[in-house]
Amino acid sequence: MNSKLKTRSDDLELLLAVTECGGFSGAAQALDIQVARVSRAVQKIERELGCNILTRTTRRVVLTEEGKLFVNAVRAGLQQIESAESDLINRGGLPQGKLRIDAASPFIFHQIIPHIQAFKAAYPNIEIELSSNEEFVDLIEKRTDVAIRIGKLEDSSLHARTLGRSPLFMVASPEYLANHGAPKTPHDLLDHELIGFSNVKTLNKWPLKNSPTITPTLSASNGETVRQLALAGNGIACLSGFMVNRDIASKKLRVLLAPYHTPNTDRELVNAVYYRSSTVSKRVSAFIDFIKPRLDLS
Repeated sequence: MNSKLKTRSDDLELLLAVTECGGFSGAAQALDIQVARVSRAVQKIERELGCNILTRTTRRVVLTEEGKLFVNAVRAGLQQIESAESDLINRGGLPQGKLRIDAASPFIFHQIIPHIQAFKAAYPNIEIELSSNEEFVDLIEKRTDVAIRIGKLEDSSLHARTLGRSPLFMVASPEYLANHGAPKTPHDLLDHELIGFSNVKTLNKWPLKNSPTITPTLSASNGETVRQLALAGNGIACLSGFMVNRDIASKKLRVLLAPYHTPNTDRELVNAVYYRSSTVSKRVSAFIDFIKPRLDLS
């Protein structure tokens, strides 16, 4: 076999770390190894391939065009190898190995973390790694096994399992309503403090009949921050039931404009997604089967 095809997987792992951490120092720090080791691994790969993978500047490293193609292929290849190894190891026994789960932070806080202990008791050999992103992530780029996505799915290359629907509620705290009154119609929202999202503007389209996209007077990039702002009496927010159902039940938040609410919007959809092209490992199936009946979405 040509020596150029013998690049070791651990060197490739280090290359991926450099791209994900934005540089050699960041990768070395994340992996708790010396910078020189990371540098040697990348130099070895470039030498064997006969081209530059990275362009180095004084502040950061940037992938060359050839590097982008190579790194994308490496991510996909390593993920397939890991999946094949896991399937072979797990055959006939309880699933084991690392399970990388991604979801928006409110979903992790309210729907996943409460069940982690029980999941670990049921599957003690599965190592959980949680990541939170407020926007959709590329599963291969972020090396994610399964992601929980809220809203309509657009990527046809992903396989999805429906977890249910989480209805939306316009809510405000009793404190806010005591000071400002409650809106009687959607038009009344123009006279209120509105808490919205700063990063995903489509989340500022509230499910109200004949209502345009709202203009927040206070915004945040994180749904849990929006919830906390509403609880603290800062204004009216539109949030998913999986975040505020307990707040509503405990009367910490009140539901507003219910007669004008438009149900069954795409934003209510909750799905678990993973790549269709790869074999669904036992650990992914185990997680979805475990978490689905335990979710409190409404």
